[in-house]
Amino acid sequence: MQEALPLAPMLSRFLLRNRCNAVEVADLSQESFARLYESAQRERPAMVKPFLFQIARNLMIDRLRKQSVVSLEVMTEFDWLNIPDDKPSSERALEGRQELRLLQAALDDLPPRCRQVVMMRRIEGLSQKEVAERLGISIDTVQTQIAKAMRLLTQAMAGRRGAVTTEARRYNLVRKPRDVG
Repeated sequence: MQEALPLAPMLSRFLLRNRCNAVEVADLSQESFARLYESAQRERPAMVKPFLFQIARNLMIDRLRKQSVVSLEVMTEFDWLNIPDDKPSSERALEGRQELRLLQAALDDLPPRCRQVVMMRRIEGLSQKEVAERLGISIDTVQTQIAKAMRLLTQAMAGRRGAVTTEARRYNLVRKPRDVG
């Protein structure tokens, strides 16, 4: 492998251009020549220079992969107790349950047709057209009922439960005859 040794300076420059430091250049050069020699014992490469540079390139890739993998020893050095838990605090869980109760109560306080449209549209996932067909009402009525329900539910969630109940009662008294079903 006499033709490989003159390639050493060229290989060093190649490694330096690819952001290797002096220690890495020496290590990678030595490892590249060792692998070239091992390979040549089995079968002599047809073109030594490209083969040697491919070995060096593969070694650089292997080093980059190893650098991007975090070893288990490094992972044990972290103080895992200081990492916050993703589950909500007991206060947040309680607050969430209270919000759900408020939402359920607000849904219960909606006018019957309004509640029915919301349940079919938002809970069951039906389209406006499907809701209108099932209830025998127009798509405009479905849109109106959804808008009204969203306004009432928003008010309830904002803590104005009394206004929701009052408006729902008022709506029940003045609703249009075509919406009765």
